[in-house]
Amino acid sequence: MSLAALAGARPVAGAPKTARGMRFMTSGPHGRSLVSGPSSHFTSGASGAAGLRSTRRASKSRGGALVITAVFEKFTERAIKAVMLAQQEAKTLAATEVGTTHLMLGLIAEEAKGGGYLGSGMTIERARVKALEMASSDDGMEARRSSTSEVPFSKHAKKVFEEALRESEEQGMKYIAPEHILIAAANLADDDALRNFFARMSTDRAVIASEAARRLRSEREKEGNRPPAFLARRPSPQSKSSSTGTSRSTGGGKSPLADFCLDLTEKARQNGIDPVIGRDDEVERVIQILARRSKNNPVLLGEPGVGKTAIAEGLALRIASGNVPEFLRNKRVLSLDVGLLMAGAKERGELESRVTGLVAEIKDKLDVVLMIDEVHMLIGAGATGGRGGGGGGGMDISNLLKPPLARGELQCIGATTVDEHRKYIQKDAALERRFQPVLVEEPTEEAAVEILFGLRGRYEQHHQCAITDDALIAAVHISHRYIADRFLPDKAIDLIDEAGSAARIKAYMKQKAARGEEIDSATSMEAMEMWRALKQVTEAKDAAVRGLFFEEASLLRDREREVKQSLAAVGVRVDEMVAAGGLPGSAIVDVADIEAIAAAWSGIPVQRMTVDEAAVLANMDDDLAQCVVGQREAVSAVARSLRRTRCGLKDPDRPIASMLFAGPTGVGKTELAKRLAESYFCSAENMVRLDMSEYMERHSVSKLVGAPPGYVGFGQGGTLTEAVRRTPHTIVLFDEIEKAHPDVFNILLQIMEDGRLTDSQGRVVSFKNTLIILTSNVGSKMIAKGGRTLGFDIDADEDDDREEADGAGGAAYKRMRDKVLEELKNYFRPEMLNRLDEIVCFRQLEKASVARIARIMLRDTAERMRAKGFEMALTQAAMTKLLATGFDQEYGARPLRRAITSIVDDNLSEAMLQDAINPGDTAVVDFDEAAEEFGVVSGTSSGSAGQPEGVATEVSEVSSSGNTYLGVSVVAVRGDLSAAGFDVAWSSVEEEGAGARVRNDVAPGVSRMNNSVSRGPVPVNDDVAA
Repeated sequence: MSLAALAGARPVAGAPKTARGMRFMTSGPHGRSLVSGPSSHFTSGASGAAGLRSTRRASKSRGGALVITAVFEKFTERAIKAVMLAQQEAKTLAATEVGTTHLMLGLIAEEAKGGGYLGSGMTIERARVKALEMASSDDGMEARRSSTSEVPFSKHAKKVFEEALRESEEQGMKYIAPEHILIAAANLADDDALRNFFARMSTDRAVIASEAARRLRSEREKEGNRPPAFLARRPSPQSKSSSTGTSRSTGGGKSPLADFCLDLTEKARQNGIDPVIGRDDEVERVIQILARRSKNNPVLLGEPGVGKTAIAEGLALRIASGNVPEFLRNKRVLSLDVGLLMAGAKERGELESRVTGLVAEIKDKLDVVLMIDEVHMLIGAGATGGRGGGGGGGMDISNLLKPPLARGELQCIGATTVDEHRKYIQKDAALERRFQPVLVEEPTEEAAVEILFGLRGRYEQHHQCAITDDALIAAVHISHRYIADRFLPDKAIDLIDEAGSAARIKAYMKQKAARGEEIDSATSMEAMEMWRALKQVTEAKDAAVRGLFFEEASLLRDREREVKQSLAAVGVRVDEMVAAGGLPGSAIVDVADIEAIAAAWSGIPVQRMTVDEAAVLANMDDDLAQCVVGQREAVSAVARSLRRTRCGLKDPDRPIASMLFAGPTGVGKTELAKRLAESYFCSAENMVRLDMSEYMERHSVSKLVGAPPGYVGFGQGGTLTEAVRRTPHTIVLFDEIEKAHPDVFNILLQIMEDGRLTDSQGRVVSFKNTLIILTSNVGSKMIAKGGRTLGFDIDADEDDDREEADGAGGAAYKRMRDKVLEELKNYFRPEMLNRLDEIVCFRQLEKASVARIARIMLRDTAERMRAKGFEMALTQAAMTKLLATGFDQEYGARPLRRAITSIVDDNLSEAMLQDAINPGDTAVVDFDEAAEEFGVVSGTSSGSAGQPEGVATEVSEVSSSGNTYLGVSVVAVRGDLSAAGFDVAWSSVEEEGAGARVRNDVAPGVSRMNNSVSRGPVPVNDDVAA
């Protein structure tokens, strides 16, 4: 580029001498004057904008020479000030031209710092003396003139400006700083005046140019490609183009690519991009598409977090390392920031101007591959007129890019999701055909583990921690299993990232507690650096010893001692820090940290992730049998099904298990589902219960997946899909499935077969971590009839062991199950029954089972009483009457619940309101057989209470089963109540010890009765026959 327009530069007559108010003038074509200053851009003298436009046209007609306005628009405020000071120095010396010596005087005067210009010792006072000596001897200085004549720039000064502009462009900067002018002047070899000036100043021009370049690099690293704060130039009111009436988006002469793009290739060269592990096939496919003659624009399609952007970064890494075909060797991958491109474009036409300027620069440079992340954002962005949105009726960014994409003038790599591509880009066929899709699938668990191993060093360095191999593997496994709404490797990387952050904070707090003091930030950072150096030296020393390089190991040992002494100097005791877990940089991320973060994300209790699943499944029969009474076969069937599916033999994409619970009402079908949630998923809240009576109509079925578009409720999500999406590790209970509309079964078929369901908004919800349970009353009559007519042995006691169950009772249960299955085939479609992993039949409850169920139900009442400061007990008479009132074989346990509410809860409430019992008392519920009524009396642990009226003094057994049920938990209280005359059948008082079961005879003279002592109410003497 030329600066011929600088030839007519002359000072403005009468201009002030201060830096802020100084002006300088250049003679433009046709005699127009162009004035510039630090607070305003150049303006045309009498003709305004018209003069500026005519100046530009005249410049082009003279061979493309730059008008001085275009040059000085790139000058920072400091550079402008230096040039104006140079003009003033030339005028002071009565020179005919502003030469390079005067430019040096202006640069030195602008700096005006102690220690001289750029630390070289050149002060403005000394420089002026040397310049005056040169002028007096006419040693290379321009001829003297009168002080009133105008002072243009010399040819050497113009050449300096040209070189400064070239230097700035080579460095990729959008501005010209005083340092650029100095570097250009120092490199000017054919200027005798400047050479003489440096010689008189005893300054090496190469050294001072190197210092200026170092300062530019330093500021560029600090603040990127934008002018640093101390170089920045104030915006001018004249930055608005009066010819178009629009704001100039990037400033005169600035690069749109530098404004709106990030150079990924340069970032890769500076080691600023994480390594890309795998994805070789996708990168090769991108390179192959880029090599095409036309339509050479790949678009990466994949779910969020699978690594689409990483593929573009992988291409940049290959270009930086030279591992690409020849046609890509000199290319640059630039990532376009669409948001920044649109930001601040308030007026019509401004965004279009930015886009066209961007495309024009890409066409000129011919070395740019543009990366557009979220490429669908271009459609409809900045739309004006018509429909916009890429539909062909309006002008938006995508329509501006279509012509250069079609002509091959713009090479672009797009990235978006499959859904966004279908929603936006596929609707615009003209844009779609210009892009070639590259599918990016979610990596497998094995590939994700390799990716994490490759990234481990970056995260260890950032968090100053060590990440174990097991933690990396656990991050992939746990995130894949428990975090279903995100994708690998992103979710596993985020787990590692957050776990590293938590471990670093924990280690710091541990170290702080060990030292008992706060380390100030400066000392802490210094200690961290020395600690890392110590680790490196120690590792190198150990490696030298292993390699038998003892001389090198000796030197490293000495270095190790020096670093330890330095650590001690800042107050760090190395031995104590190692014992306490080291400095914050020595934190360790292990599996427990990963599990804790995953539990916080997913809401799944951390004990569910840490539990030994094999042990849970092995003991599940006994655990469930403690809570679900009278259904030994059903419990065993559920446990067998879960053990089978969790041994890796099931399809990993299907639910954990799909089961149908069939049986009469009130026998424990729903209760078993609740207890299964507690046992297998560690929380009763991990259950989604859907009452099928709410889905009996056809229109209500849509509530499961969400209302379709156009209907009320669209966008709110379905009751089923939204619940599972938020809690993917759960039990899904379809209660009373026979009441559901037939369309519900179509949804169930897909869930049980494919383990996935798409909601009304197109989101795929995974059911592979759910346990599907259907309950039904179909076959209840067959169960009751079989029990009466076929003589099934279903009256066996609940504690029958497996051998007894597999005997006559087991055979009877199988016959009953076959009858129920026949009934189910008459009601449900074969394809649904065929997808069930297990069909579980429930027996009718017997009296012995109801007695144990009563104790479980009474436990809830006892807990509520204990919260208010009371204990609770029932006499034998009350328990016998309660069981007699609440037992109904046809309706199961529900009548018993109503009996407890009306008998126990109501009487306790009245006693509390009438102050018949006080906090600390044991409320004894008794039944007066003579009066045929229940009552509550107070008993105390001290045994001070007298024998209450109506309480039998002899022990009576539960006649229904022949077993005596004594619920006493603490021997002392049981003994005191017995001494007071209470024949206690049930008590809520808990043992204060660890809770092991023991048996003690506590009531003298009481035959065939033992206490079962445990934490909480449990049945006793279960093994005593009638």
